[in-house]
Amino acid sequence: MNGTVEIVLIAAAIVYVLARRLMGEPAVGKRLLLLPVVLGVIGLSQMSAHSVDAVVFLVVSAVLSVVFGVLRGLTIRTYEQNGIVMLRYTAMTVVLWVASIVARIALGFVTNLVDPGAVQTGNGLMLVVGAGLLAEGLVVMSKAVRVGGQVVWSKGRGGAPHRTSAFVDSWQEKARGTGHDSSR
Repeated sequence: MNGTVEIVLIAAAIVYVLARRLMGEPAVGKRLLLLPVVLGVIGLSQMSAHSVDAVVFLVVSAVLSVVFGVLRGLTIRTYEQNGIVMLRYTAMTVVLWVASIVARIALGFVTNLVDPGAVQTGNGLMLVVGAGLLAEGLVVMSKAVRVGGQVVWSKGRGGAPHRTSAFVDSWQEKARGTGHDSSR
């Protein structure tokens, strides 16, 4: 995929996610956990780091993205509405999104001063965004399973009920202390 097209698509996806989550939406496990993994795998398959500087840029970018993802996750509000766990971005979440983008651009600038070809060859933007979104999603899910409503795996379409996941349901039971653990 062309680098410019990739950047435009990722920017559009981030704006879309920001808009939806600022308004508040159900905490959907599939969106929080699976989609970031898919992004990361696609990014990993497109990587071509040919220098040490490119690898360092990618690793530092990924670490920054994960740190910002965890911080964003901590700022996201989770609450129950009509029996469903919801999530909503706060102003601080948006500030952290902007800070993470600025940090990546600054890192790219500094890396280009050291090795002008490193950022193009080791871009890995989809991998880095996927890593940050996965970190955010894990933090949000760990908060969401403690809220009084149901965490859904995927939203129902066309009036169909939301789908749940045995894994998420089990996680919720353990987090709330309502599991049927025989070791108690």
